[in-house]
Amino acid sequence: MLDITLLRKDLDGVLARLALRKNPQPFLDEARFRTLEAERKTIQSRTEELQSQRNSLSKQIGALKGKGEDTSAVMAQVGGIGDELKASAERLDVIQSELQDLLLSLPNLPHDSVPVGTDESGNVEVRRWGTPQTYAFEVKDHVDVGSPLGLDFETGAKLSGARFTFLKGPIARLHRALAQLMLDTQTLEHGYTECYTPYLVQAKALQGTGQLPKFEQDLFHVTSGDGDASGSKWYLIPTSEVTLTNSVADTIVPVDQLPIKLTGHTPCFRSEAGSAGRDTRGMIRQHQFDKVEMVQIVHPDLSYEALDAMVGHAEAVLQKLELPYRVMSLCTGDMGFGATKTFDLDVWLPAQNAYREISSVSNCEAFQARRMQARFKNAQGKNELVHTLNGSGLAVGRALVAVLENHQQADGSIRIPAALRPYLGGQEVLKP
Repeated sequence: MLDITLLRKDLDGVLARLALRKNPQPFLDEARFRTLEAERKTIQSRTEELQSQRNSLSKQIGALKGKGEDTSAVMAQVGGIGDELKASAERLDVIQSELQDLLLSLPNLPHDSVPVGTDESGNVEVRRWGTPQTYAFEVKDHVDVGSPLGLDFETGAKLSGARFTFLKGPIARLHRALAQLMLDTQTLEHGYTECYTPYLVQAKALQGTGQLPKFEQDLFHVTSGDGDASGSKWYLIPTSEVTLTNSVADTIVPVDQLPIKLTGHTPCFRSEAGSAGRDTRGMIRQHQFDKVEMVQIVHPDLSYEALDAMVGHAEAVLQKLELPYRVMSLCTGDMGFGATKTFDLDVWLPAQNAYREISSVSNCEAFQARRMQARFKNAQGKNELVHTLNGSGLAVGRALVAVLENHQQADGSIRIPAALRPYLGGQEVLKP
């Protein structure tokens, strides 16, 4: 959430920066904001005036009582002021609530270093690693090469419908091995603490990280099944960014505990609203997929240093898996709602002859922390908002796709990268 003080001081500047983002409609109802702010100022000014009058009249009442004189007329005035103050406070609560709703609908402001662009065509390549190999045989996509290894879309669809996959046998083991390699890399080499988190969260957690209220259509939710008439509602996590980041919600973190580095392997659930017709074949776009998430909660002075480090932490996994990739700096029109700066890692998929996203690493600065009230005490002893960062380290399903396609061999087997072999009992080749 943006700092409302920034809007009050430089609304035109905020609107100009928001306009750099991709959106067919204005992000902010400027006229409504200005109207609410004007009324807020009027009420607050009148409240201060009334409080001053009440204090003055209270002194008069004391003086009159001291003289033994009648105070009823003055007390009636005080009572009238009290009624007006109560009405003003109630109206002010309504205004503040409406202003809060406006703020919750606004995305983060792009950092000055973010390339300006309207869509993914404006993204800027930072670097590449690895060279896509050539094959002496016709390359298969992950669906064809994975099916003999236990990649089963028919059973997934029978159980749950489209965009669900059933893994069994060798490919299920490979999927698990990938997640274990990712967790060990992030915990043993990069200093993250492994976490196991709930898969169901309440709305407040999703509001804290920015998925609600704006993106409810992208979420799955469940209600209480115990007959409770309260209609308790939980959401399936779209990523463990939600649970890991919210672990510091409503908390004042001791400064000597920063940075906090957390990782977790969880399934992720997304409705993929608006993606009809996109990546309908295979595992690229699923309603349920696994991800090893990285989250850092850091001192504001160090968040961009942390961003660069986290990109490297995701790259390390791709390098261990011997997968060619590129690092892209996303432009203003392609960044996520809560990010102020984002780098995507795109892995090479030979069957598509294209790079596809496998990790997105973002600095949200204080945007999420303001929503969550996640703070620390600074050197002056005052509470200050932390900065939060998140990224995939990596998306397990897409890593599986990339390993199947990049390391396929002519006989339909899969060469196992050396770093992954200890997680597969030393196997060098995965055969149907």
